[in-house]
Amino acid sequence: MARPGPRNALTDVAGLSVGCAEDHAAQTGVTVIVPDNRAVCGVDVRGGGPGTRETDSLAPENLVGSVDAVVLAGGSVYGLAAADGVTASMGAEGKGFALIDLPGVPRSPVIPAAILYDLANGGNKAWGDAPPYSGLGKQAYAARNQSVPLGNAGAGYGASAGALKGGQGSASIVTADGFTIAALACVNSFGSTTMPNQRSFWAHAFEIDGEFGAVAPNNAPFDAEDWHGAKFNPAPRANTTIACVALDATLTTAEAKRIAQMASAGLARAIRPVSAPFDGDVVFALATGAKPMPEPRALNIARFGALAADCLARAIARGVYEAQSVGLHRAWRDTV
Repeated sequence: MARPGPRNALTDVAGLSVGCAEDHAAQTGVTVIVPDNRAVCGVDVRGGGPGTRETDSLAPENLVGSVDAVVLAGGSVYGLAAADGVTASMGAEGKGFALIDLPGVPRSPVIPAAILYDLANGGNKAWGDAPPYSGLGKQAYAARNQSVPLGNAGAGYGASAGALKGGQGSASIVTADGFTIAALACVNSFGSTTMPNQRSFWAHAFEIDGEFGAVAPNNAPFDAEDWHGAKFNPAPRANTTIACVALDATLTTAEAKRIAQMASAGLARAIRPVSAPFDGDVVFALATGAKPMPEPRALNIARFGALAADCLARAIARGVYEAQSVGLHRAWRDTV
């Protein structure tokens, strides 16, 4: 029977580490996902207001399908600079892509990134012409390890999920034949992660071992247009769930993109409404290639994509469940 890995986190996929850094005064942060070796990556962009970097390079028809890291950041457009900090650190270590190795020519780290909007969360954003994100990217990269903090951590530090405090969540599953699939999400959604007028998470059907509170729904009927728990009066680009799923199988870039597309279904299982015009939802898919893909190949792509969607739904719920109240942003655990 498939079960979560020992950490129930993205780093259950061998060869991955995660680093987080936060600016508590600004109420923002950065999460960096780093494979030990360059990893195949795909991406699926579903939200109507995304903020991304280097996602075009991941298209199957383009030259570079492997990446050196993935960056998730708060800060809206300012947060994209977090990838600059990681690029500088990795480049100084001689890591990155080189079409031809030439003496004195630095390699080019390939680091796609996605951002969420946390500029209006009450933190001090009076940073003038020196936003903190490049520095936070360097700090997160330097801090990478096997531990994945949940709740008010990394890019989820200043997030809000509908009317509740959002956060960073993660989850994993290990299949009966030994493959590991996992997800990490930073939840800043317009939509609600809980059912109307109750504390049960939309993702409750996918919960394992009470990982996000084991609160069963009360099955009370609700109006199909009741978005109770969503954000009120949303602004463009003010809402986003950014995520990365990963697995230890060998994939092509086209297959990684298909996994990312299937994994995006986890957003709809955990958030309502989702991928609205003012959401910036983005899901990356990393494949470390530690194990050969079993045959029949297409069937197993479908299997792993479905499991990635389940893990992403669980990760989203865990991010909100583990969040702590900050200022006016009230956490799920503080509601009744």
